[in-house]
Amino acid sequence: MSTAAAAPARPGQVLADLLPSSRVRDVALVAGGAVLTGLAAQLAVPVPGSPVPVTGQTFAALLVGTALGAGRGFLSLALYALAGIAGVPWFAEGGSGAAAPSFGYVIGLLLAATAVGALARRGADRSPWRMAGAMLLGEAIIYAVGVPYLALATGMSASAAIAAGLTPFLIGDALKAALAMGVLPTAWKLVNKR
Repeated sequence: MSTAAAAPARPGQVLADLLPSSRVRDVALVAGGAVLTGLAAQLAVPVPGSPVPVTGQTFAALLVGTALGAGRGFLSLALYALAGIAGVPWFAEGGSGAAAPSFGYVIGLLLAATAVGALARRGADRSPWRMAGAMLLGEAIIYAVGVPYLALATGMSASAAIAAGLTPFLIGDALKAALAMGVLPTAWKLVNKR
């Protein structure tokens, strides 16, 4: 039996490209990525002194971007953001709308998913160290947008926004990058063994 899923990986592919190609596939992947990110955002742990909780949303968004590629990753996170703005309660802790102090992180997720998706097309998801670099770049993009937005939305100083919206999350982000270092390159190894 020969299917696209069983075909060996080629340069320039992301994991989603191994599925049989169709518009239905792409729509399902985009919608599925948005739903995954929304569900992961509900895995939230409040951080004392910060209006931003620790969530699974960052890892999900970066995983979506890496697995789907830049185009579908962008569309998936755009759908997530637009649906949340429209009132779907799937931002962190069941939130919605653009007025939340953490909305800047949602914008950052969209940009980061696009960036890591582009890097995955260049093979960043196939080795542990390149994957770690891609994830850390994605997380840096999220903070580059999220922390200034947090400062503006709350009236915090830059140093207070860094203390509340960046510093408490660094260890968790390092753990997420380590997880991605193992998961995505391993998925490619399994695919290539077929």
